[in-house]
Amino acid sequence: MSSPESVTSPITVQAENIGGIDTTEVLLQPGVNVLTGRNATNRTSFLQTIMAALGSRRSSLKGDADAGHVELTFDDEQYTRYLERRNGDIVFDGDPYLDDPELADLFAFLLESNEARRAVRRGDDLRELIMRPIDTDEIEAEIEALEAEKRELDDRLEELSRLDTELPDLEEERVTLEEEIEATNERIDELENELDDFDLDVDASRARKAEIESAFADLQDARTELESIEYDLETERESYAELERERDELEAELEAFDDPQESPDRLEGRVQELRSRKRSLDTTVSELQSVIRFNEERLADGGLDLEASAESSDDDDITEQLLTESTDVVCWTCGSQVERDRIESTLDRLRSLRQEKLDERSDLQERIDELSDRRKELRQQAQNRGQIETRLAAIDDELERRATRIDELEAELDDQQERVDELESDAETFENAEYGDVIETHRELNRLELEREDLEDERDEVQARIDEIDGRIEERSELEDRRGTVEDELTDLRTRVDRIEETAVDAFNEHMDSILSILEYRNIDRIWIERREKTVREGRRKVTRTAFDLHIVRTTEEGRTYEDTVDHLSESEREVTGLVFALAGYLVHDVHEVVPFMLLDSLEAIDSNRIADLVDYFEEYVDCLVVALLREDAEALSDAYTYVQEI
Repeated sequence: MSSPESVTSPITVQAENIGGIDTTEVLLQPGVNVLTGRNATNRTSFLQTIMAALGSRRSSLKGDADAGHVELTFDDEQYTRYLERRNGDIVFDGDPYLDDPELADLFAFLLESNEARRAVRRGDDLRELIMRPIDTDEIEAEIEALEAEKRELDDRLEELSRLDTELPDLEEERVTLEEEIEATNERIDELENELDDFDLDVDASRARKAEIESAFADLQDARTELESIEYDLETERESYAELERERDELEAELEAFDDPQESPDRLEGRVQELRSRKRSLDTTVSELQSVIRFNEERLADGGLDLEASAESSDDDDITEQLLTESTDVVCWTCGSQVERDRIESTLDRLRSLRQEKLDERSDLQERIDELSDRRKELRQQAQNRGQIETRLAAIDDELERRATRIDELEAELDDQQERVDELESDAETFENAEYGDVIETHRELNRLELEREDLEDERDEVQARIDEIDGRIEERSELEDRRGTVEDELTDLRTRVDRIEETAVDAFNEHMDSILSILEYRNIDRIWIERREKTVREGRRKVTRTAFDLHIVRTTEEGRTYEDTVDHLSESEREVTGLVFALAGYLVHDVHEVVPFMLLDSLEAIDSNRIADLVDYFEEYVDCLVVALLREDAEALSDAYTYVQEI
């Protein structure tokens, strides 16, 4: 399977003081590379050397060395890794191939201690291991952000729909106002023509007419000013009433606040105390996990100094020694022979203790979250109270200012009304038989001109609203496109975890069927994973989670089909199942796009012909496959592969 990270050139590996290696330089090739030899010939150490250069931290220094290094060169690029022992720990440095080796450690570096293989052997939670590289918290955060954006887009589109329905009424109102303005203009023109038609021939009559027109012009100006004062006064009164309503609402909101008995600062102290306890638990859990993992690895290796024991029995068949079951192991703490059951029992107690600490940590985290939320609520409440009190003070100042302005406008209104009354009284002196029609025409003309100004102002307001709506409606297409994009992204995020789970299950089941068909295990009909929902407890809550159930279907000699368990699989069958599960993870997470290597080790439980078939199968999906085998197991493999016999 070709990938963006394909290996196209020979691979040079140089190492010093890694695992059991003093110094070595090995040339590998793209494709399958087989490390052959007897036991204790540093094949596993060499695989750990490659892992270190690729970025893994699951490598060790030679026991008698304080420092070591490895160089990996291919495709004109060189990757280095330095290991140094400091205060009993191994510190890694250099420029490895991967910055984050998690995917490779899980699904590409398939040594005996590989978690995917061990999870199948022990019957652990397979779903957790497949989903471990997925940051579900980040996915949830992205979903929340997109949901908030979608709600905002929906609100804006709904508002545009309302504006769309408002537009026809506004258009109709504008047409009506323009018709009214046009009718008013026509009437004004008629009245102005009537005034021009009045026959005032003599100079005295002209002067009298000018006096009349001046009087009515003053009256019109006075009435216009009166309307302006009335409008300002009404506006101030409405603003005053609105401020009073806002003040009443804020005062009611202020009274609704509870007088908290708790202090945010006191809660902060409690939160810090709980966090300190949680950090202590984290340390305990981490230490327990380290102890458990160390003991599991030691137990899997058969105890202390297993390799030395193998070397001391030169006359015995080494392979037979490794495959011989023993109930006793050498204790790595005291060096004495102890029963394996006792160590496994201790491990079970350690696992139970770790689970208890994990539950206690979950409870602490839940309490921390509750107290943090309450502290945040109290601080927000105090902030809201302060904002309300500040706003109330500002409203009181504004009410006082507006009350003063209302008093001033009321006084101006009274004065202006007196002036209008005086001008109207003066205008009435012109009402006589000679000028009565002229006066009445002036009055009507003045009224119509004021009415026209009001109509034009109202029309301009309607037109401005229409223009505003037209401008906003133009956004609809862009908003709808973005909403569609957000919907697609939400669908992708919401189904991403499900799709990965389904793909992993399908990949495992498909490849498991193929492998079983190729390897021909006689009494196994099928090994498959079922994906199902289950209810689990997290802290004090019960939540629904997905589980992967591994099923084994066998057939008896009489032809009866029944379901078996992992515990009853042979060691060969368990190892093959673990490798296929790792391959499923490798494909689901596109590990070939991250690292072009896959490493295989500890295949002795599988017979040589099946190892050959397995290697052929895996070769299809990996650019560079490195396999560590005993000589007798390697004999069944193709001669076309690259063989390394000296490390």
